[in-house]
Amino acid sequence: MSEIGIGILGGGYMGKAHAVAMAAVGAVFNTALRPRLEMVCASSPDSAERYRQAYGFARATADWRELVHDPRVEAVVIATPQEVHRQIAEACFALGKPVLCEKPMGASLADSAAMVAAAEASGVANMVGFNYIRTPASQFARALVAAGDIGEITWFRGEHTEDFYANPETPASWRTSGMANGTMGDLAPHMVNAALALIGPIARVMAEVETVHKERPGGQVTNDDHAQMMCRFENGAMGQMYFSRIATGRKMGYAYEITGTKGAIRFDQEDQNALWLYRMEGPEVERGFRKILTGPAHPDYEPFCQGPGHGTGYQDQIIIEARDFLRAIETGEAQWPTFRDGHDVNRVIAAGLAASESKTWKDIKDF
Repeated sequence: MSEIGIGILGGGYMGKAHAVAMAAVGAVFNTALRPRLEMVCASSPDSAERYRQAYGFARATADWRELVHDPRVEAVVIATPQEVHRQIAEACFALGKPVLCEKPMGASLADSAAMVAAAEASGVANMVGFNYIRTPASQFARALVAAGDIGEITWFRGEHTEDFYANPETPASWRTSGMANGTMGDLAPHMVNAALALIGPIARVMAEVETVHKERPGGQVTNDDHAQMMCRFENGAMGQMYFSRIATGRKMGYAYEITGTKGAIRFDQEDQNALWLYRMEGPEVERGFRKILTGPAHPDYEPFCQGPGHGTGYQDQIIIEARDFLRAIETGEAQWPTFRDGHDVNRVIAAGLAASESKTWKDIKDF
């Protein structure tokens, strides 16, 4: 075993999740590389010091450049607003330091393209933080589809729906300003990533993007509340996706249905330890969806718990992600999703926004 110094940029919601994951991953997965929480960076010296004490970092700073250039920081996690992703990532890669960047990469398609170029030129480990697809249930679903267990895929329906802005009286905030913080920038990338992982590349899309509550207490809303997208996958399957931050009653509506010629799959993150599987076999009177509870037989479950049906949680997904990042650093072999995979998600989002403007189908190859 050997230590590796970790620097985390951002100490809020995702910064904390990554700090906890890095502190726990060695014990959970017995990794060859053992993270050392070296430095945390936040927007002010006071908040940085508060995060240092709370999460167990050795040092704190309010200057991202200090963290990136520190020789004891050997790998970097970017959990900052998208506007600064590019310059931080480029600085890290110039120094040969591996980077795990939260989604979506950068504030624009140009940003993520430049980040891919910098990552690939450096030759060091790079990953994007899509954690929901890492649940044991979704990993199992991905394996079933890849093995052809439900036949040729004909249709995919996905959604990422939440209700944190369902109430029109909820005040305006940073989330209501700038397209990178809207539903297409914030929630849609997770389900687009799931679609690409489960079904494969998307060939073209048609979309509608809408702001329902254009005014909120404290200001005008300049980004989108919800969006719908039709797509055609390169393998011929049809698809439909819906994304919303105003889906009343939905708290973690990361859900999908996959229809194949020999079976079907259903999943909902609000019941993340269960997968519904239908197989077209046996007498018709006995057919139906079966609820499969995840357990040690499913991917990445046993390191957390030896009891079937006991379940894993949100933080565990981040720990699995940390394991993959450390493995990429240790072995030098790319671990999915790389920066290029993250850029492919951004291309689909950009095509969807363009399709909504033009009211026409858009080919992903043009983005």
